[in-house]
Amino acid sequence: MGEPRFNWSDPAPWTDLERELGVEFPADFREIVDAYGSVSINGQLYLKHPAGHLLHELGKDIRLDLEFWREEDMAGFLPSRAGAGPGELLPVATATTGEMVFLRVPDAPSSPWRVLVQEMDSPSWTLYEMTFGAWLLAYLKGRDVTLCSRDRAPGGPSYELLP
Repeated sequence: MGEPRFNWSDPAPWTDLERELGVEFPADFREIVDAYGSVSINGQLYLKHPAGHLLHELGKDIRLDLEFWREEDMAGFLPSRAGAGPGELLPVATATTGEMVFLRVPDAPSSPWRVLVQEMDSPSWTLYEMTFGAWLLAYLKGRDVTLCSRDRAPGGPSYELLP
């Protein structure tokens, strides 16, 4: 994607959001978001940082998305409850092509985090038995991880900071 330009080092926004949600985000997700900040990747995938001074702030989006996915008519489109508890799905990214990216909270502290992508245009979902970092790398390489980057990044992966 290129050299990161955000390079956030203050853990306070993460600590505050994790305390609010009652869960610690996986280290690879935090490292990627701290390095790049709130970005649009390949003009398709939106990642957001929890720093409160940003226009596009992760905590605000998570709260709104949890409310949306907990509505009775939307809950059936996911394999488990949206939330931050063990086995629940934590919404962390969106795509211009209609997908929502979730982190599946491990059932036990020793279990790994997983990625689930829900497709709004066809109410289906796919669980990827990989970490967020591995999933993002597969996406950037154009592999099939529900989101398709081949047509979005013909010159290779790129990102643009969100305001």
